[in-house]
Amino acid sequence: MDQSGAGRGLSANDDMAADFDMDADRLREECGVFGIFGHPDAAAITALGLHALQHRGQEAAGIVSYDGRRFNSERRMGMVGDTFSKASTIERLPGDRAIGHVRYSTTGETILRNVQPLFAELDSGGFAVAHNGNLTNALTHRRELIRAGAIYQSTSDTEVVLHLVARSRKHSVVDRFIEALRQLEGAYAFVAMSNKKLIGARDPLGIRPLVLGQLDGHYILASETCALDIIGAHFIRDVENGEIVVISEDGLESVRPFPRQPARPCIFEYIYFARPDSIVHGRSVYDVRKEMGAQLARENPLDADVVVPVPDSGVPAAIGYARASGIPFELGIIRNHYVGRTFIQPTQTVRELGVRMKHSANRAVVAGKRIVLLDDSIVRGTTSVKIVQMMREAGAKEVHFRISSPPITYPDYYGIDTPQRDKLLAATHTLEEMRAWIGADSLAFLSVDGIYRAMGCDGRDPNRPQFTDHCFTGDYPTTLTDMNGKDIRAQLSLLAETG
Repeated sequence: MDQSGAGRGLSANDDMAADFDMDADRLREECGVFGIFGHPDAAAITALGLHALQHRGQEAAGIVSYDGRRFNSERRMGMVGDTFSKASTIERLPGDRAIGHVRYSTTGETILRNVQPLFAELDSGGFAVAHNGNLTNALTHRRELIRAGAIYQSTSDTEVVLHLVARSRKHSVVDRFIEALRQLEGAYAFVAMSNKKLIGARDPLGIRPLVLGQLDGHYILASETCALDIIGAHFIRDVENGEIVVISEDGLESVRPFPRQPARPCIFEYIYFARPDSIVHGRSVYDVRKEMGAQLARENPLDADVVVPVPDSGVPAAIGYARASGIPFELGIIRNHYVGRTFIQPTQTVRELGVRMKHSANRAVVAGKRIVLLDDSIVRGTTSVKIVQMMREAGAKEVHFRISSPPITYPDYYGIDTPQRDKLLAATHTLEEMRAWIGADSLAFLSVDGIYRAMGCDGRDPNRPQFTDHCFTGDYPTTLTDMNGKDIRAQLSLLAETG
């Protein structure tokens, strides 16, 4: 793949040969979780909720239900609609409570044994768990548990929770779960289910999102509010950072096993991951993204003819940029939503044509114009090279690239699949080197303080940052035990190969 670094032999053509898919240079979404308690159509509603969360993971999906006698599980590779839209599948998931998961693998291979929810029979009964996030001491726990005799069935970091719960000597399943959580570090939003309870939990900093809703008097847990909207459920509130909610036939109980501290939700939920129609911590994601574009226009004024978003990620920010700058907004790139993963073409020439299966320039908008091209992020930069080239081939007079977030200079270890630092374009290039390599006439990013202002803050508080923003600042909010001075992704790859 690309060897990022000006003067290090980096070639846009080399990247196109290896990475011709326009979506391949995007940050990969994390995972999505959903749970419902007490509803007669629990599995069907869970499937609908997972449909709404499909943007958070497209590689695999699973549902576990409980019918009062036994747990029932369906886990499949692929999209939710490929399996869970079938009546025959839902019929194999009877019961009035269920949890579900959509997955993009940030740890462990994409194989069926890693598809969640994971399930185990404990001495107290069955226990199923689904997880959004990443546990940064899971490998350490895994080694210790295997030495003590544990038998792992997957290479997922989530399985450590099952082992820690199983080994707990606490009496109740909730107390066992709490004891397990006390031994974890990193970012997590869990939904878990025993034969009597539905449990939701967020990490002490609230890095990963989890919301509480209600449908016809039945409680629901979900990664985003858009999953509540699709089923007509009522949003109650966010599950708070460090909170555990326990749902049973007796109602809802809130448990706070960790010392209270200020929340630091992931800023990337607002920039990138959450659906635009979701509300995250009381903020409309759509409105925040528009304001990020507006802040960018104020920080980097420009004389141009038209604002063009990179679809679909750059659309809200481009609307905000256009309004703040007074430059007209136009759809200068058209995305074909009816194309799946680009097939592997046999030659370089045909591979490059394959790019246009998903995105094509709207020549009537672009030709002869000075273009402000808006996107939400640059990762390795390979996609940016292709898009700028596409605009030039369509006749753009000038192409000015604007990014509605700060430069990504550090990798993530909390559930976002980012490349290592030497593969992040902004970590290895100056701004001018990035501009030259991408081929734009100018390049500018939103500042760190600008993104905080878009969130309604005066700026970033360096002593107590309001959000988890380590990809921009290098300020990791938790310890990273599994790093131990090494490349954590190399360890994860080894784990996947030997697991």
